[in-house]
Amino acid sequence: MVLLAKEELNEAKEVKEKLQNDLNILLLPKDPNDDKNIIIEIRAGAGGDEAALFAAQLYRMYILYAENMKWKTELVSVNESGIGGFKEVVFMINGKGAYSKFKYESGVHRVQRVPETESGGRIHTSTVTVAVMPEAEELDVTIDLNDCKFDVFRASGNGGQCVNTTDSAVRLT
Repeated sequence: MVLLAKEELNEAKEVKEKLQNDLNILLLPKDPNDDKNIIIEIRAGAGGDEAALFAAQLYRMYILYAENMKWKTELVSVNESGIGGFKEVVFMINGKGAYSKFKYESGVHRVQRVPETESGGRIHTSTVTVAVMPEAEELDVTIDLNDCKFDVFRASGNGGQCVNTTDSAVRLT
């Protein structure tokens, strides 16, 4: 009987610890951007064509995940490489909770593998950068031109017909 009580006590302590950890996570403040739509930018980094292929695979993986979650995707811009990869791809994912699922994907991703472009069987390292940004809210901005200062600069130097006659730089502050 005592052994049974000790066993139940140990199990109860484990359950209590797990519940305490879950409660601590639930008490953390929620990110205000978690429910927003997102814009993801993937750029090939070191590794040339292999990095572009890796970027294309990441893009396809993110698109399939978004479709699995029933979110809508929209391609914003793409810069393809010659062998089916992407040098750069920018796309939007529209869906509730998209930012909360993707916000930790930002950063540099690295792959080490024998690439499709390698004939000798050597392992290459390739990188891509991923930027995940919540969709910005529209703001109404009013600029009063009376508060603005315009500075105009002209070229200087020897000779030439346009010296001191052409405004070659304008600064607005």
